[in-house]
Amino acid sequence: MKEITQKLIALTVNGRAYEIPVGDGRTDMPESETLAHTLRDRLELTGLKIGCDQGACGCCTVIMDGRAVTSCMTLTMDCDGADITTIEGLADRATGELDGLQQAFLDNCGYQCGFCIPGVIMTAKALLNENPEPTEEEVREALAGNYCRCGTHYTAVESIMAYVDQNRKKREEQV
Repeated sequence: MKEITQKLIALTVNGRAYEIPVGDGRTDMPESETLAHTLRDRLELTGLKIGCDQGACGCCTVIMDGRAVTSCMTLTMDCDGADITTIEGLADRATGELDGLQQAFLDNCGYQCGFCIPGVIMTAKALLNENPEPTEEEVREALAGNYCRCGTHYTAVESIMAYVDQNRKKREEQV
């Protein structure tokens, strides 16, 4: 009799641990499944969008181990042990209050149809985690991999810069 060994992929997503079985069974994850599909279809985290499904539009961007990654180009198999944050994971877990960057997009109308915004916000969040006071040029460069078909990049950049300015003023008040 052939012994079947079950492979499990362990992920931490938005602070919650998951173990996903890999294999050929009906509920198992195939080895070829991308992180975008795992997050949306298995974990029901539909905030990330799948636009091109080829890594060109940035709509599916998440933060994995501190870096912005296009989840449609990342195999879930390659994420074993990873710490992943999706757009849903930015809000305060206890209160549900939006992250300041998310709020800045609302306050500054940094969206139009909203389809690309989760990827834009996650890209910006990864940048701001690394560099809390980027220049507008650095923000634009970071967003170069995010495509907005509505053409609202200028309002996204304005929202990000408003958030940067707000945080700078807070830091100055604390000194």
